[in-house]
Amino acid sequence: MLKKAKKPLLFVLGLLPFAVIGGFFTSIYAWEGYTPEAKAEILGQIASPQTLYLMGTVQTVLYAAVFGFFGYLLSDKIGLMRPIRFEKRAVILTAALTLVLGVLLSSDSWIFGKLIPQIGELYGNKPSVSTWIASITYGGVIEEVMMRLFVMSLTAFALWKLFFRKKEEVPTGVLISANVLSALLFAAGHLPSTITMFGAITPLLLFRCFLLNSVGGLCFGHLYRKYGIQYAMLSHMGAHIVWKLIWALFI
Repeated sequence: MLKKAKKPLLFVLGLLPFAVIGGFFTSIYAWEGYTPEAKAEILGQIASPQTLYLMGTVQTVLYAAVFGFFGYLLSDKIGLMRPIRFEKRAVILTAALTLVLGVLLSSDSWIFGKLIPQIGELYGNKPSVSTWIASITYGGVIEEVMMRLFVMSLTAFALWKLFFRKKEEVPTGVLISANVLSALLFAAGHLPSTITMFGAITPLLLFRCFLLNSVGGLCFGHLYRKYGIQYAMLSHMGAHIVWKLIWALFI
């Protein structure tokens, strides 16, 4: 048992720096986005913003530990856990896909910003340091651990055992189905923040949420399935970098 736990534990240890940094700066980013009324309400329940940052950091570390450990075991069980290394051809393909995703994300300003006034106002401010760090560390690493390594792997494992248990290996169709389902869940997971930001969900906002997030989720899941979780993380981080560079320089 201890032997089986060694690799997942080492993997979790590697995640912890990203979890600490990501949790801290994501909490700062969230605090910066709250209205004065929301901040006053939060401060009525906790001592200071620093307490909120600490709580967010601890929560993210727990996410990394739990989802990272069990996600590793599930990924290994369904045959998707590969050695953490990077190969030239896979990196080139990942970089090309990442560039396309980054440009797609920037369309949020050019297309939806013209249709939804609040989005246009959002892009009026350049991305802050906390936005950059949070999106790269939390978005690029922790979200991939939760949604691809754990949720996608768990979904694939469940579908395999429920419908194809006689097969020794997980069918490709099961992995693709798990990718689609986890991508939709990934997009749905952004709905609460969308409601917080805009106050309500309209059909256009719903379409925007699922378009921008599910397309990315499908691409990250594809990279995870074909090459390994490290490529999904690399692409997710890179897509945020490309998007925010376009935002900082051209929007």
